[in-house]
Amino acid sequence: MKISVIVPAFNEEKLLGASLAEIRAAAAAFTARGWEYQLIVCDNNSTDRTGEIARAAGAQVVFEPFNQIGRARNSGAGAATGDWFIFVDADSHPGQGLFDDVAAAILTGQVLAGGATVELDEKMFVANLVTQAWNLTSRFKKWLAGSFIFIEAAAFRELGGFNPEIFAAEELELSQRIKKLARERGKKVVILHQHSLKTSARKMKLYTNGEMFRFLLRSIFNHQRTMRSREASYLWYDGRR
Repeated sequence: MKISVIVPAFNEEKLLGASLAEIRAAAAAFTARGWEYQLIVCDNNSTDRTGEIARAAGAQVVFEPFNQIGRARNSGAGAATGDWFIFVDADSHPGQGLFDDVAAAILTGQVLAGGATVELDEKMFVANLVTQAWNLTSRFKKWLAGSFIFIEAAAFRELGGFNPEIFAAEELELSQRIKKLARERGKKVVILHQHSLKTSARKMKLYTNGEMFRFLLRSIFNHQRTMRSREASYLWYDGRR
C-alpha cells in the first residue's frame, strides 16, 4: 500500500514548515504498517519561499501557475503515485491518531473516501461555535472539509478530481460526486471524529467581521457566481497571510 499526501500551498512560508513536520510525524501510522508514503506540495504560483521551504522539508514540489486551490490539488494528484490520496491544507496539522484512523478505514475495504472533523488551533468563542456547527453538519451530510480529504486514487481519477471552475467550496461539490460514486459501488463515505484535524484560525484575525459577513451574504444570495469568481472568493485569494 502506498499513500500520497498532497498539500496545496499559496504563499505559505509562515506555516508550511510546521505543517510538513507534523505530517511527517503523523505518517508513522503508515510506516508502522509497512506502507509507503510520499509527500507532495503543489506550489500554487507563490511569490514567497513556499517552494524552497517544501523542498528543504524533503517534499516533492510541483508547480501550478493558475492560482486556484482545486487546480493545485489536481496538479499535486497528477504527480502522485499512491493507491490512496490524502489532501491536507498547508495551515493544518493532522496527528498520528488521525492517520491511524485513515489507515483503519482503508483496511475495512468498505470505504471509498472520507474526511475528518476539525478544530481550531486557538480558542475563539464565535469561531469555535461555527466550527462545531460545521462538524455536526459534516458528519450528518457526509460533507468533506477541504482541509482534510482522503480518497481512493482510482476513484479520484474516475471523478476527474476537483472542479477547475470553482474557486471556493469546491470540496462540497466534490463531496456530492463522491457520495454518488460510493452509492454506485456499494461503499461508504466516512467522517472521522475520534481525532480531529487541527487547523489555523488565522482568517479570524486577518479579516474583519464585516468582510466575513459580506462574503457569507454573497454566498447565500448569489452562490454560483461567488463560488466561480476568484475576486468574490477573496478570503482565499487576496494574499493575506
